[in-house]
Amino acid sequence: MADPLLPTQNTDTPKGLALAVTAYVLWGFLPLYMKALDHMGPVEVVAHRVIWSVPVAGLLLVVLGRTRDLKAALGNPKMLGMAALTAALISVNWAIYVWAISTGNALDAALGYYINPLFSIALGAVLLREPLTRTQLFAVGLAAMGVVVLVVEAGRLPWAALGLMVSWGFYAFFKRSLPIGPNQGFLLEVLILLIPALVYITFLGVQGTGHFGVAMSDTLLLSCAGVVTAVPLLVYANGAKLVRLSTMGILQYIAPTMIFITAITLFGEKIDTGRMIAFPLIWAALVVYSIPLIRQVRTQA
Repeated sequence: MADPLLPTQNTDTPKGLALAVTAYVLWGFLPLYMKALDHMGPVEVVAHRVIWSVPVAGLLLVVLGRTRDLKAALGNPKMLGMAALTAALISVNWAIYVWAISTGNALDAALGYYINPLFSIALGAVLLREPLTRTQLFAVGLAAMGVVVLVVEAGRLPWAALGLMVSWGFYAFFKRSLPIGPNQGFLLEVLILLIPALVYITFLGVQGTGHFGVAMSDTLLLSCAGVVTAVPLLVYANGAKLVRLSTMGILQYIAPTMIFITAITLFGEKIDTGRMIAFPLIWAALVVYSIPLIRQVRTQA
């Protein structure tokens, strides 16, 4: 069932790196969209993301002529079980993220995605036996120091950040192992989530607390949820199988950096002393880790 165009070896390809960077840049702009929906509940927003992603992802499969793979997957209990797991992980990740942006905790979202590469690198090293050089280990150490500073300064565990880290880290891991093409896999995930999403939106409509179809601005924004959700995730899914898990981990610094800048410049969130120390450490880790990757890409090219 795996897409024959996707390599299975643990190497980085230029195409995979380009797709991954594009996905993370798109996710970096996502807080602007989510902030416009901050008067809605996170579950309602996630439900609409699921509902409107189905036609977008379905149209893409029709254009690519890959609907046969999806039909086969729907008849495979083992694959459905794995897809249900990845669907649950991505829905939890979406809900936590929407909550963080809508409640003025965008910096916590940035923190979660800064920590996540450490988690992804650990998964790659432990579960996939991906080797790490001394330079890479040094970069991980720098980033870990930054995270520790943030936790100590706050005086509490950043639950939202940790939730984003765990849910996305395991989603990336299991998604990489899903024996189906990335486009088919995403459609399979949102199809699994579609019935619960429709039930919840119907419930809100009956209760008179839903936002779709009430105000024109809200209706238009929610109607765009499919494109906003599906496009970067499909780009990510296609890139994830073309690079190492550890590489995807470090590239994830792109999105939180953009979220960080948006939070302080547009959302007016404050930078405390801990963040003034921690974020430069994390950025230094990105530079240290990225140098060998850039050299590797040039060699492969």
